Amino acid sequence: MRQYADILAFDKDGQLALVAEVKSKLGTSSDWAAKMRRNMFAHGSVPNAPFFLLALPDSFYLWENTGRTSEIVEPTQKVNPQPFLQPLFGLTDASYQDLTEKSFELVVTSWLNQVLRAQSPQDLLEDNQDWLVSSGLFEKLTGGHLALEAVA
Repeated sequence: MRQYADILAFDKDGQLALVAEVKSKLGTSSDWAAKMRRNMFAHGSVPNAPFFLLALPDSFYLWENTGRTSEIVEPTQKVNPQPFLQPLFGLTDASYQDLTEKSFELVVTSWLNQVLRAQSPQDLLEDNQDWLVSSGLFEKLTGGHLALEAVA
């Protein structure tokens, strides 16, 4: 079965570290996100990685080490991405409320590239990004690379 993801992030050794799915939906809940993740994994279309991120313009949901289970699993963390994404919305012609999924994918990809290039965890402790460090995601991604709209 073909496995697909909007964004795959690999660690410095080339191992899959993060699968990111980007949606433009607003006003979601952790329960909604858990069901969305379950549906994606139940269809077997998402590659397995230590971290799974469901990125929405007003909420990021992160799961850590939950595997490919198709059960409803609450996200490990829910984060408001506005503080760190706001500077990147200028890459599009729309406000975050009006972004298409492709436009928002550009924003998330740009942000992830910034994370990959950060020199130290201190670079991420501002703008509500401390969750990257506390989750271990920053350490896992340091020195890695991205693949966009990838088929695994």
